[in-house]
Amino acid sequence: MTLDLKTAEGHEVFLKLVARADVLVENMRAPVKHRLKIAWEDVRAINPRLVYGSISGFGQTGPYASRAGVDQIAQGMSGLMSVTGEPGRGPMRVGIAVADMTAGNLLALAIMMALYERERTGEGRWVHTSLLESQVFMLDFQAARYLATGETPRQAGNEHPTVVPTGVFPTVDGYVNIAASASHQWRRLCEILGRPDWLEREDWSTQVGRGRDRQAVHDAIAAETRKRPTAYWVEKLEPEGLPCGPIYTVDQVFADPQVQHLKIATPITDERGAVRRVVASPLNIEGAEKAIRTPAEITGRHGAEILAWLGYGEGDVTDLIGKGVI
Repeated sequence: MTLDLKTAEGHEVFLKLVARADVLVENMRAPVKHRLKIAWEDVRAINPRLVYGSISGFGQTGPYASRAGVDQIAQGMSGLMSVTGEPGRGPMRVGIAVADMTAGNLLALAIMMALYERERTGEGRWVHTSLLESQVFMLDFQAARYLATGETPRQAGNEHPTVVPTGVFPTVDGYVNIAASASHQWRRLCEILGRPDWLEREDWSTQVGRGRDRQAVHDAIAAETRKRPTAYWVEKLEPEGLPCGPIYTVDQVFADPQVQHLKIATPITDERGAVRRVVASPLNIEGAEKAIRTPAEITGRHGAEILAWLGYGEGDVTDLIGKGVI
């Protein structure tokens, strides 16, 4: 249902929905909900059990609270773009809306925590995050390195910032990801690549030493991997406990037998009767069917049905539609 909250009638419908709701989620610039009189303090008096979730660009308070935020802005301001891409090539955005997705996932977790707490207290909560907060959180060890040592992380391209060897290496028909950071993994990699002589190099015998000579180590590995196809290296390395894998294009992802086994591409029938494939949920709950019950509905399709559920008569619904409230 669509609802014009700037109208008195729309606001009234909204508050009736709030009274019967478990969760309300809003994604607006922080001041907007206050202007619309649908903020936490406005709704908790109507339904003290309500869990109210908010996502903003930069937080609910502070000097940037009123700013509009989008994914790429958050990627830039969180430092993510400064550690993504190859050295010397300038900042680079991640190829997906990672800040948007992370904020949504974290808010969903906070909502579930609040619902669980409500079982004990009987009271709802206002839970909120922002694109900026969630993306700084996702900097993970890069942020931890800076906070612990004061070292500002830089771009490392396809290489791991601290663990050598880890990176992308050329093959006859493409590229392969290889990670062989532990001592026993480095030993087996040298043997499989046919270069046991590398084990005699004292300067490459430790992670610290290989890190100092990162470029030479990776160049030496690349000179060997480029002699064989990607599949050859995966078949040789993986059984030996060496993390490795091909680098797929998106079409190759959905052709992969493991992806197909997991049924990540799920068929659904849309409102016109056509069968389409969409990405399935990555969450698996044993004993519960994992399926998408319906496709995304046409905007506003259930407006009349929802209003009837709230007690509005047919004439009331017609009047609201005529006024453009729904």
